[in-house]
Amino acid sequence: MNPSWFEPVRAYCERTDAAFWSEPVNAATNAAFLVAALAAALRARGDRPVLALACVVAVVGIGSFLFHTLANRWSMLADVIPIAVFIHGYFGLALARFFGLRPGLAALATLAFAGAGFGLAPALDALTGRDVAALTNGSIDYLPALLALLGVGLGLARRVPWAGRAVLGTGALFVVSLAFRTLDARACAALPLGTHFLWHGLNALVLYRLLATAARFRARSAPA
Repeated sequence: MNPSWFEPVRAYCERTDAAFWSEPVNAATNAAFLVAALAAALRARGDRPVLALACVVAVVGIGSFLFHTLANRWSMLADVIPIAVFIHGYFGLALARFFGLRPGLAALATLAFAGAGFGLAPALDALTGRDVAALTNGSIDYLPALLALLGVGLGLARRVPWAGRAVLGTGALFVVSLAFRTLDARACAALPLGTHFLWHGLNALVLYRLLATAARFRARSAPA
């Protein structure tokens, strides 16, 4: 492995050095993802797409734990890649399950969503002339997911009101969790622990709520 992959990364307020346990709270709170994954798996009851995404949530927790302990470049990928897999996997599931798109169309729409998402930060940098990722502590990368939650929730609001409310409520919770993620770097002077650990707890709840909504939608749509 290239030595640069082992280069230390100090991304969060709690970390003060390169030691394994320099972020004990950030590391420990990844257990919330494992709890969310187990709860979603129990809720799935044979719903294979939801069960698969519940497994991805568990991997999110493991990858994030690795990043908050090893804190180097390769463990950063172990953190961000499973998150991206969940975002795009759930987007495709939402299109197919909530709106009835055929699998091929849902996959194409998901690829288009991924492309637009990856191009968003560079476009905003060019538009504003500033490093938007630095200004938001990297939270700008989650803006496409937030917009997708808003779009799905509004799209469901008239067709299936309870599901629309559930997705929009989850989107509101995601806004709060993103705020804590964004504020972490700015909170160091007043709060050395930072606020990133709150992102873990709230985001685990966000992922569970999304999977629970998908599982409930399927159960309520199944013929009696």
